[in-house]
Amino acid sequence: MKSTQLSEVDEVLAAQMAELFSALSDTRRIQIIASLRQGEMNVGTLAEKVGISESAVSHHMRHLRQMRLVRGRKEGRYVYYALDDEHINDLFRCGMEHVLHG
Repeated sequence: MKSTQLSEVDEVLAAQMAELFSALSDTRRIQIIASLRQGEMNVGTLAEKVGISESAVSHHMRHLRQMRLVRGRKEGRYVYYALDDEHINDLFRCGMEHVLHG
């Protein structure tokens, strides 16, 4: 994307970005994304790491998948989740640096 395009934000792009940041506005989703930075995990492992029920993790994963922040890989009866791509890791890292900076 050209640099001039990066400064031009129409209504559709603004709405998509607002939806993305809205998806990241939940503390548990942030903890899930932080955990997935270590590698792919199933719902049970994520529930243990984040300290919430498997049902609650599944609910968050559904939302994160819809926003294309995570992807799932089925293996037998388990689904293993991972960050969708490196952009998600970069977005998380930039947010963390910003919070820790000030």
